[in-house]
Amino acid sequence: MILAGDIGGTKTVLSLLIKEPNGSLTCLQEQTYSSQQFPTFDDILTAFLPAAVAIKSACFGVAGPVVNQRCQTTNLPWLLDAAALKIKLGTSKVKLLNDLEAMALGMLYLPKQDLIELNAEAEPQAGNIAVIAAGTGLGEAILYWDGNKHHPIATEGGHSDFAAQNIQQDLLLAYLRKLTPDHVSYERILSGIGFSHLYDFFCTQGFAPCPDVPELTGGIDRNAVISSLGVAGEDPCCTEAVKLFVELYGAETGNLALKSMATGGVYIGGGIAPKILQALQNGQFIQAFKAKGRLGALLNKVSVKLSLNPRTPIIGAINYFDFEVDSVLPEQ
Repeated sequence: MILAGDIGGTKTVLSLLIKEPNGSLTCLQEQTYSSQQFPTFDDILTAFLPAAVAIKSACFGVAGPVVNQRCQTTNLPWLLDAAALKIKLGTSKVKLLNDLEAMALGMLYLPKQDLIELNAEAEPQAGNIAVIAAGTGLGEAILYWDGNKHHPIATEGGHSDFAAQNIQQDLLLAYLRKLTPDHVSYERILSGIGFSHLYDFFCTQGFAPCPDVPELTGGIDRNAVISSLGVAGEDPCCTEAVKLFVELYGAETGNLALKSMATGGVYIGGGIAPKILQALQNGQFIQAFKAKGRLGALLNKVSVKLSLNPRTPIIGAINYFDFEVDSVLPEQ
């Protein structure tokens, strides 16, 4: 049997599959767990796996840097070790991937109906592909093109320095430095908590607080309230927060495309993008994506596709071992 997992700071999804004689995969069971409710990843494995199950291979996409097949998760107190998992699962075929590495691979298996093109000027081109995903954190990855197929490469680019581009963003940077004096990264803005940071920033700039936005310490998801009101245009402060979020998301997506020379296109994943799709489609995102001065023309024709499939990372984990032996790119 094949075991695959998508391990995130908010939720962990595990899937158990069997490969049929014709090569197709059949899912026997799949379960989503609240990551924060389990002290260790082993506890989730114990809850999920049937007794005496025989695992042939296991691959997990993990939200954190994977070094020498070990990962200390970024937003959880978990340490995952492939060597220990090989013993626990009774198989030599265990692979830990960064979650964006798994997502990048999964993008190659998505049908066209799961993707929405954001760049009306896009033209098909060969080359590297960039993958970016705002969710609990900000993930970034690259699909390197060797002339025959793409290879996923993990990065921790979401933790790179936030670069202000205008007076408003200068003020935002100064505000964020008070919150995190040691380092202001893009993840501080382009993630779930980023909506709260942007909203609170605009409150300091003269916008009246919205009575419908709860305190951050409340039981209601404050970030979801801000983004929902902002996309709908129901509150000026929330609307400005979403507008700036989209602008900065487009800018950082363009940064990643330049750094990876992503002529083959960009994929946008993560849980936030589908929820603010209307705001991402109004043109501001693509305008910020292309606003790279002398390099703007390079990005003008680059495809920027948004994934609507929340299972993309686990799809990548499911297909990892087969992908490694395939000689050609999976059909899209």
